[in-house]
Amino acid sequence: MRIVSFRTPTDGIHLGVVAEDGSDDVIDVSAALPDFPRDLAVVLAAGMLDRVATTAQLPTATRRPLASLTLAGPVPRPPKFLAIGLNYADHREESKTIVSTEQTQHQLWFNKQSTCVIGHREAIQVPRASSIVDYEGELAFVIGRRCRHVPAERAREVIAGYTVVDDVSVRDWQRNTPTMTMGKSFDTHGPTGPWLITADEVPDPHGLHLRTWVNGELRQDASTSDMIFNCWQMVEHLSTAFTLEPGDLISTGTPAGVGIARKPPALLKAGDVVRVEVEGVGVLENPVIDEPADTDLI
Repeated sequence: MRIVSFRTPTDGIHLGVVAEDGSDDVIDVSAALPDFPRDLAVVLAAGMLDRVATTAQLPTATRRPLASLTLAGPVPRPPKFLAIGLNYADHREESKTIVSTEQTQHQLWFNKQSTCVIGHREAIQVPRASSIVDYEGELAFVIGRRCRHVPAERAREVIAGYTVVDDVSVRDWQRNTPTMTMGKSFDTHGPTGPWLITADEVPDPHGLHLRTWVNGELRQDASTSDMIFNCWQMVEHLSTAFTLEPGDLISTGTPAGVGIARKPPALLKAGDVVRVEVEGVGVLENPVIDEPADTDLI
């Protein structure tokens, strides 16, 4: 099942399911069930994915063309947005001039603020504060149940599904602090989507083809089998320290090919289009614009 969150002009976020009949229509679950939660994190916490699936089978449910929808991230405001750094050996090698790569035997985690999340086809902004903006195509997963101290062999039990992330990075701000959070959390720098594909449709997330294009030029081409720490190990490690909650978004790292490591660097600029594809999960595409003046809130 492919679950989407989309915005409507009249009543905000709706929850939907992509039809499986080849039409690429979206069954509007929120229209069929007006009192049903519209936040996927809330649905997961309540254990109500089965009801989403059942509603998607109703012949009377409203259908909307997928291409006509304004998609949000599948979890528009995840409780936590965590990302692992330097999780592909080739990216570690190319990143020596970007960040410290000394702690190679440990998982290196940072958080992206949840306000950075945008959806498929929404615009990545080059901020006024910096033009050193880069892409990082990644596989991500969403936690489906509250959990702590999860052994790796049981990690798949707590994953609701998978999605695609572009871990957009402002490289000079990233270099300025060892936590990297500031450089990873600018508004619009967490493109996610286009949907959450439920875990039952991805039997093994560790052998998926991952590719990133900028303006049609292939920049990253790898397999998730190349990850140093796999998804199960990530869940075990994170849940050793703190509780994972339904809707938490976990991004699994990027392979080599980022723009800052190219010679000369190939950073994002207004007019570019970034496309990230993870085999069996989906395709996430976002245009790039300069930060508009209307982002001022004071």
